Amino acid sequence: MLTSFLTLLSFGCLTGVTTVLFGFGGGFIAVPVIYGVLSAAARPATDAMHVAVGTSAAVMTVNAVAATLAQRREGRLRRAHVRPLAAFIAVGAAAGSCAATFIGGTALRALFVAYLLVTILDSLLRKGFISRARETRPLGRGMTTLGGMGIGLVAAALGVGGSVMTVPLLRRRGHPMAEATAMAGPLTVPVALAGTLVYALAPTAAAGWGRFGYVDLTAGAALLVGSLPTIAVAGRVVGRVPDRVHSVAYVLLLLVVLIVMTVMGR
Repeated sequence: MLTSFLTLLSFGCLTGVTTVLFGFGGGFIAVPVIYGVLSAAARPATDAMHVAVGTSAAVMTVNAVAATLAQRREGRLRRAHVRPLAAFIAVGAAAGSCAATFIGGTALRALFVAYLLVTILDSLLRKGFISRARETRPLGRGMTTLGGMGIGLVAAALGVGGSVMTVPLLRRRGHPMAEATAMAGPLTVPVALAGTLVYALAPTAAAGWGRFGYVDLTAGAALLVGSLPTIAVAGRVVGRVPDRVHSVAYVLLLLVVLIVMTVMGR
């Protein structure tokens, strides 16, 4: 029990860093870590993946709010891009969370891995991510509405917050990485909140000590104890990271998570 708590606490610190630096909200770190801890505790694999995603959503809600406040103080948020997307992302998130509770744990993990792989390839092969576009362009109406709902749908289903779609989207519109990742915070809030509510109230969730539906309160608390202080510190230094280094590090972290989730599934 102590080992599990310390593991979650340590990775909680890492989720705090990735929340600020990459806008992840912690999902890409929290899901593999919680899945591994619960699987090691002899939980059924199907239950472990659903609990990992549900708990990740709860952690992301808190982390995203904390990161948004930190980034706002630093003046990195661009409300003209955030506000139109947020409402449509919330609609898609509600649908995605509901759908995910009916998907088997093995299939959910496979979708998580496939999502990572597609995102990595897209970032490397398409222009505009590693190297920033010269001009900042606004989002079109179609991208705001249909794109926003699509982001919410996929992100909530997989418990990843949507930053892996919103950051490349804003990046290709000419935003520096510091701004693109900063705006991922408020855009993660509706996804994470919708996911938390659906997973917490899911009728298919098995009862268990310290659990609220598919949300493991103990695991979530351990992650937050590590992440919240880290967010406060990281928010002050993220603007000092060179833009190209920032974008390359983003892709490398996704690659690490992809490898971890692939190995854990064997």
